[in-house]
Amino acid sequence: MTAERTATTGNPNTKALSDVGVSIWLDDLSRERLNSGSLASLIETHHVVGVTTNPTIFESAVGSGDAYEQQLAELASRGADAEQAVFEITTSDVREACDVFAGVYAATDGVDGRVSIEVDPRLARDADATIAEAKRLHEAVDRENVMIKIPATVEGIEAIAAVLAEGISVNVTLVFSLERYRAVINAFMLGLEKAHSNGRDISKIHSVASFFVSRVDTEVDKRLELAAEEGKPGTEKLKSKAAIANARLAHQIASESFSSERWLLLAERGGHPQRLLLASTGTKDPSLSDTLYVTELAAPGVVNTMPEKTLNALADHGEIDGDTMTDTYVESNRVLDGISAAGISYRDVVDTLEREGLQKFETSWEGLLSTVDEGLKRNS
Repeated sequence: MTAERTATTGNPNTKALSDVGVSIWLDDLSRERLNSGSLASLIETHHVVGVTTNPTIFESAVGSGDAYEQQLAELASRGADAEQAVFEITTSDVREACDVFAGVYAATDGVDGRVSIEVDPRLARDADATIAEAKRLHEAVDRENVMIKIPATVEGIEAIAAVLAEGISVNVTLVFSLERYRAVINAFMLGLEKAHSNGRDISKIHSVASFFVSRVDTEVDKRLELAAEEGKPGTEKLKSKAAIANARLAHQIASESFSSERWLLLAERGGHPQRLLLASTGTKDPSLSDTLYVTELAAPGVVNTMPEKTLNALADHGEIDGDTMTDTYVESNRVLDGISAAGISYRDVVDTLEREGLQKFETSWEGLLSTVDEGLKRNS
């Protein structure tokens, strides 16, 4: 059951995407958005059926306006430090967003209506600490429709399986490579297998794997320019092709994995497939269509989490032309083969992107802590 169950009226372009079977999630959350009712209105007007957050989103939210001043004052009066305050602020926002999406959650039998909150990114290389923090976040938000975001580092793979085995729904984030995506799916199935062995109802456990898109083009295109300067032929036709090809091949992996005998046994026990979530879908190259990573990556059963700018672009002028992922795998492989032939290492690209992605989130987390600390001092 997907977003199509909730797509009835509202914007025709977002409805068209929803009708294909794509679940539209918003990649943004703030206290102002909650207080103003804009988040609730997006459910009706733009067919938004979920929300994702990350440290950068919270850093921006807390650093803008005065929506958090009352809570900061209350936290300061209790003597909370910045770490405690960040935990309470972020879990409060996510809890309230979960309540906003409670109707969607019920209407889709728990498939959508989801709100994601990320573990402290500084723990991404520590499986045990990630597991403990995931449990703590899940308990604090205390809503069935919360998803805990865990980065798909090597250490995170272990944590993903362990957290799912506890019956906690997981959003696996920062997935860049096809090899790592296979490991994520394996960890998901292993987690469900363990949960079932522990006597848990696996029909209550849901997961998505956030496969990052636009950053792949940013990194590959930069390397293609260098290859062109070195006189390597055929580089121009590969510009801005890598991200879509990579995501489409991830869709192939998902399609094959969730028709396997291993999966069918889990499905018989009530398991829901882990859905491919397309993240980082705002275009960073101004020469590209601002809806490129939406219109070219549509298929039944996937999630596309969009920043508000991309969501509004889709609503204004996005042209949805049905399923644009299935049966694109041969050409997608040609694109990645061409990039390799140009001397660009796929492994180095994805390793670089994972490393940089973690660093960006750690920097944002430190910025969030600093902003909150200033707010506590201001209100003490």
